[in-house]
Amino acid sequence: MSRPTILTGRSVVDGFAEGEALVTSQEISGFGGTDAATGQIIEVHHELYGRSFKDKVLVFPGAKGSSGWASHFQSARVHGTAPAAMIFNIMTTKMALGAIVTRVPAVTDLDQDPIRIIRTGDWVKVDGTRGVVEITPKPV
Repeated sequence: MSRPTILTGRSVVDGFAEGEALVTSQEISGFGGTDAATGQIIEVHHELYGRSFKDKVLVFPGAKGSSGWASHFQSARVHGTAPAAMIFNIMTTKMALGAIVTRVPAVTDLDQDPIRIIRTGDWVKVDGTRGVVEITPKPV
C-alpha cells in the first residue's frame, strides 16, 4: 500500500471531511452546468458530464460563469447532493462565496497542484481548518 501524500495550503472553509476524489482539469459552471437536485455535472462538453459530485471530494480549478454558481452549490447542500469537500486552485470572489455557502471543508493555494497529484478514485482527507490534504492513491 502506498504512503499517503500530504499537501498544505490555505483554509477557505473550516471542518474535516474525507471521501473518494472526483477530479477535473476544467472549471465548473454552477448555473446551467450542474443539477443541484442530483449533484450531476450537466454541462454537455464538460469532461465530468453525467458524473455526480455528491459525497465526493471535488478537485477542480475553480468556478466559471455567473454568480449563480454559489446559489446552485448552496441548493446542492440543501438537497443533500453537495460534495463532501472542495479543493480548488483559483480563488475568486465567486469561488469563495460558493465554498462558504456550500458549508463543506475547502482548501486552496496548495503547495503542489492538486489536479496533477490527485486522481479520481483516490481517497482524500481534507482538513479545512488547518489547510491540509492527505491523499491515499486508489489501489490498482
